[in-house]
Amino acid sequence: MSAHIMVFDSGIGGTTVLEHIKQSIPNAQYSYFMDNAFLPYGAQSQQTIINRLCSLIHFIKANTLDVDLIVIACNTASTSALSAVRQVTDIPIVGVVPAIKPAAELTRSNHIGLLATPATVASSYTKTLIAEHARNVIVNLYSSVELVTLAEQHFFTDYLDTNKLHQVLDGLNIDKAIDVLVLGCTHFPILVEPISQYFEGNVKLLDSGVAIANRVNYLLNQLNLCVNKRTDIKKPLQYYATADVFSNKLAVKLVTLTDPSQYVEH
Repeated sequence: MSAHIMVFDSGIGGTTVLEHIKQSIPNAQYSYFMDNAFLPYGAQSQQTIINRLCSLIHFIKANTLDVDLIVIACNTASTSALSAVRQVTDIPIVGVVPAIKPAAELTRSNHIGLLATPATVASSYTKTLIAEHARNVIVNLYSSVELVTLAEQHFFTDYLDTNKLHQVLDGLNIDKAIDVLVLGCTHFPILVEPISQYFEGNVKLLDSGVAIANRVNYLLNQLNLCVNKRTDIKKPLQYYATADVFSNKLAVKLVTLTDPSQYVEH
């Protein structure tokens, strides 16, 4: 049986990471879990996010989902809760962090930007990334929750309010000297083309999708989990959500995450 990989995000943004992983490891089994009842995570407290991820681990165990590896395809959750969640499970977990290092290596103007949620921008992990990998360049930080909403809408309806997008980007007042902008939220690559058009192609947009897929591939090989073997029976991709998804685009199973205080580990 091929490895079972679960990709998790607060909403649909993590599918941008899922697609990269599927291209890299086409024969794995996949599940996608969105905690859209608490969307967006960028507006949640650190403790709330930790509780939700711990509840996800409990959900996986309680439903015997046999998950071999979890990808937290959410920059906010990864930068604020990853270490805490790793303490409550032996399932390997891969997080997503903003692509600060490659951006610092790519820039020619020595001036880069990070566009993420408020929680990711404010996290100590992000500050550490910048201190370690972007000491010699100027890094401007920009945050938006509205872009998450626009990305969700665009994914499910194929409609984008371009005027609203430009209004949000105008309001961020992104420095004209920036030549590389890190998309530090997995929702934002859904909007990569209209954002690129907004900058008239003058700004390189970077996300972590390819790097995460490479990391997943490496870990599965290290764990001797089957990633290339074709199986006779491959289950279809299962989508889970914690709130109704008002779209026929995906077949989604509605589930509930139990607050960690409501159960006791034995």
